[in-house]
Amino acid sequence: MTMTSASTPSTMTFPKLTLIALVAFAAITPMALLVAPALAAQLGMELGIGPSEIGTYFFVENGAFSAASLLSLFWLGRANVRTVGLVALAVFIAGNLATPLVLPDYTNLLLIRAFTGFGGGTLMVLSMVSGQDAGNPDRVFGYWVVGQLVAGAIGLFLLPYFFAGFGLKSFYLALGMLTLLLSPLYRGFLAPTASAAATSKSGTDNGFVLVAILTIAAILTFYVAIGGVWTFASMAATQAGLAPESIGGILAVASLFGIAGAMLATWLAGRSGRRAMLLLGYAILVLSVAGLALLTGGTAYIVAVCAFKFAWTFVLPFIIAEVAGRDPSGKLLASTTLIIGTGLSIGPLFAGLLLGAAWSLSSVFIAAALCGVISLACLFVPPKSQA
Repeated sequence: MTMTSASTPSTMTFPKLTLIALVAFAAITPMALLVAPALAAQLGMELGIGPSEIGTYFFVENGAFSAASLLSLFWLGRANVRTVGLVALAVFIAGNLATPLVLPDYTNLLLIRAFTGFGGGTLMVLSMVSGQDAGNPDRVFGYWVVGQLVAGAIGLFLLPYFFAGFGLKSFYLALGMLTLLLSPLYRGFLAPTASAAATSKSGTDNGFVLVAILTIAAILTFYVAIGGVWTFASMAATQAGLAPESIGGILAVASLFGIAGAMLATWLAGRSGRRAMLLLGYAILVLSVAGLALLTGGTAYIVAVCAFKFAWTFVLPFIIAEVAGRDPSGKLLASTTLIIGTGLSIGPLFAGLLLGAAWSLSSVFIAAALCGVISLACLFVPPKSQA
């Protein structure tokens, strides 16, 4: 398979179909993370598993999600992105529709979710590289994040009703059917336009290698923190004394703050310095996670979790745009999906294992806040001229 001209974006305009496609598939594919608190609680109740097994579930699904990036390093620039998209859609849809057939068997659930995650990860790679050549990547990836947050808020609001009426299987069936309905959008996938010479140069330049390593470390620690905190946000709410029936609504409200954060980032893109926005976003993120760890009471929890969700989604478009700006070939951005998935896998796994090893939830969240500090440091060393 070779790239066709139909897969190449114009340098003058950014197609609306591409924007819709990258927003839609970026919202659908990481849905397990976006609704992780509700999904984790339902997994524990319906399958009778504890924190360690719940963490392992997210580790497996997100690990397969991230592994798709490894294959993308081979096909990116060689295969037609729309053909790859069709195959990935078939895998993701089939895996979700087949998942209810293996419930409540935990082992088979892990196997089918690994299969499904690989398809989802490939779709995420396609959604990210399709925005590589946008004139204002900060803004495009702002929309990218807004789509995820809208989907997450809707999911957190609806899932308690779905789970109450139809059980765990309803999540996977709904996800599979929704993806099937949106599948024609695959025609919006685009490949980066960077030349082979630019790709080769970026891959061998020593300075670029250092920047790439630091960028990968920044993204990894960021998502380790995010994955660990968000997966066990419901547990933190319970410890704060909030009623179980109110937690879903509170997390949905927090997701609205996340939407606001991403929309603000989209509006500020091109108007404010990227480094300043990164500093602001990380500061709020670290302080909010520390607040979840150290403050007590329901009101403090609500403020902290809303600030956490706001900061997470506010800073993310600037992080992704920073990655896109460091390698025009798109391969660093494509490999970012691997690091994101790895972080999202390690975060819940480590948090679950630490809780199983008698760590307090506060201690786990303090460790997550430290990961946020490390992530920021990696983005600022060495300093970037485009700040």
